[in-house]
Amino acid sequence: MLEPDCKLAVRDSEMSRPILAALVYNERAYPDDILKEVVDRCRARGFRLVGVVQHRSREAGHRCDMLLEDLATGQQTSIFAGRGRGAKGCQLDQDAMLQVVSQIERELKGNPKLLVLNKFGKVEAEGAGMRDLIAKAAWMGIPAIVGVPVCNLHAWREFAGELSAELHDSRDVEGWLLRTVRGTPLKRQR
Repeated sequence: MLEPDCKLAVRDSEMSRPILAALVYNERAYPDDILKEVVDRCRARGFRLVGVVQHRSREAGHRCDMLLEDLATGQQTSIFAGRGRGAKGCQLDQDAMLQVVSQIERELKGNPKLLVLNKFGKVEAEGAGMRDLIAKAAWMGIPAIVGVPVCNLHAWREFAGELSAELHDSRDVEGWLLRTVRGTPLKRQR
């Protein structure tokens, strides 16, 4: 595992194209639809995916009422502590996050086509969370697409360096997938 201040590195034999993709977004415009499209298109091709995407809880009464869906198992987990409707701000449930990260790390051993992660958030920007998981996937040669809010873009750049492409919309994502993930569907099914 990497130390939080270390730059990301891959094995010398890895390709020169960026193996990581930062799907950059404004904090108020989370890229749910783009990540869902990536997952749906790759699944339609029979690609084995690992990672997580977020969904709003059915009982959502607070902006923190989000669930992470494990792409390999379909299991949904809340990673925020339930603090009630009147709570101001979200508090990460460290144990739940650790369990999600551990599960995805085990799933990486099955050599998936792609790692999809909903967010390089504050915890990752500070050197924890899913950061080591991203590093491990890159070292293993597994491409990863990660949602990166603009507020954490500097930390992402310091972490991923030249191993990352910055994507801003569906066209950028499609181009990166075509260049990086072997066997990617060329066009959306109409």
